[in-house]
Amino acid sequence: MPLPTPSTPTPITRAPTTRADRSPWLTVGLLCVGQMMIVLDQNIVNVALPAVQRDLGFSSENLIWVVNAYVIPFGGLLLLAGRLGDLIGRKSVFLTGIVLFSASSALCGVATSDTALIASRFLQGIGGAVASACVLGMVATVFSERRRQAQAIAAYSFASAGGGTVGPLLGGVLTDLLSWHWIFFINAPIGAVLALVGARALPRDRGEGIGKGTDFLGALLVTAGMTLLVYAVVDAGRIGWGTTRTLLLGTLALLLLTGFVVRQATAANPLLPLRFFRSRSVGAANLVQFLMIAGMFGLLFFGTLYLQRVLAYDSLEAGLGFVPVAVVIAAVSLGLSTRLITGIGRRATLLLGLALITGSFLTLSFARVDGVYLVDFLPASLVMGLGVGLAAPAAMGLGMTAVTPADSGIASGLFNTTQQIGGAIGLTVLSAIVSTRTNTLTAAGGTEAESLLGGYQAAFLAAAGFTLTAFVVAAALLKSPPPEGAARPNAASPERDTSVA
Repeated sequence: MPLPTPSTPTPITRAPTTRADRSPWLTVGLLCVGQMMIVLDQNIVNVALPAVQRDLGFSSENLIWVVNAYVIPFGGLLLLAGRLGDLIGRKSVFLTGIVLFSASSALCGVATSDTALIASRFLQGIGGAVASACVLGMVATVFSERRRQAQAIAAYSFASAGGGTVGPLLGGVLTDLLSWHWIFFINAPIGAVLALVGARALPRDRGEGIGKGTDFLGALLVTAGMTLLVYAVVDAGRIGWGTTRTLLLGTLALLLLTGFVVRQATAANPLLPLRFFRSRSVGAANLVQFLMIAGMFGLLFFGTLYLQRVLAYDSLEAGLGFVPVAVVIAAVSLGLSTRLITGIGRRATLLLGLALITGSFLTLSFARVDGVYLVDFLPASLVMGLGVGLAAPAAMGLGMTAVTPADSGIASGLFNTTQQIGGAIGLTVLSAIVSTRTNTLTAAGGTEAESLLGGYQAAFLAAAGFTLTAFVVAAALLKSPPPEGAARPNAASPERDTSVA
């Protein structure tokens, strides 16, 4: 089914369902629990890394691969997994991913060597990509009524953003009270329940058929290109952006992705139809998401380091420091954001959220070396939670409402891919800024705490630059159409877009 062109806007319609028609919110709840479990796992590991290193004997150079072994396959496989959901059914793909994710989590928990843990994390990344790729597409098609659709997307955005902020807390609690093994073990029972309940409760959907759109060459090119790109980006943070290896890997990744674009322009059944990008909403919303996530990693990663390495918090205390952020994101995503979206429109809500996020990063850039949590971190983090709670569902809604149900799987995979690449690139760039600034201040005679703080301040300013750019992109490229039911302009108007207010 083709994506509507800018001259023929079509709101998303509810896909045919069976059993779940009687309990649509159960469907949304199951999908959001699955998404939160996967997002949690991307952040819960950070605070446990010192314990993992001590227990399994990781070298300082190899420890980063506990994170990278998950991120690389996750980012590389999202587009392919999303398209498979469109072809063979999103329910089947989601449940397969949950089972693989849960089983590999158990393998991570019982790992007794660094090699075993890295291999298990790689499998976990594959399972996470397969499960996560279709979630947004399924959530966005549960309801056709605009307000309930906005509520469902808001619940998904909370699962994604809230899961990221809860991760450090849960990781600290499990590591301190039990052991690092439990940050992985906890996924197994949750995944088992999700798979069993989801098999009965999630709506059955019929894909287009594996023979109708299996672009194997395109799948090979984009999976290899994305995987290599993510690898090059995360490895550059360790060996440097200007090294021969980074340049060669980056060049090869770009060549593969260029080949993928050429393939999509010529294939009879492309993996990612280029018509997606005729919609300004799809392209601009993904770009905004990329920039916003690139900045957001600044709070999750360097905010945690500020609390631990400058204010001397332990892992549990640092995790508790993020609880207010998670509470605000939950309250705003599940309540205020829906009212604002239906009242002033998605574009205006997105711009307000991005402005708040930018202001929060600017405030954090004034944090002090002898700072107090209630003054130097909490107020800015609360504003951050408010901004994320508004901006995340608005951006997702603008991107997904321009897509037909038949294409929602690949659109969901594209949106998740944008998040992963944005996070990987954002964290690498911000880490390079922190390292450069910290080394400069250390060479000038600064204490360790002062030098680290200077680096984190520079990262917060750079993150503010990311989100400010996202604001400019959203203001310039995203347009709100007339309210629902209003007369539409002439179909030939070149300015019409598939955005939804």
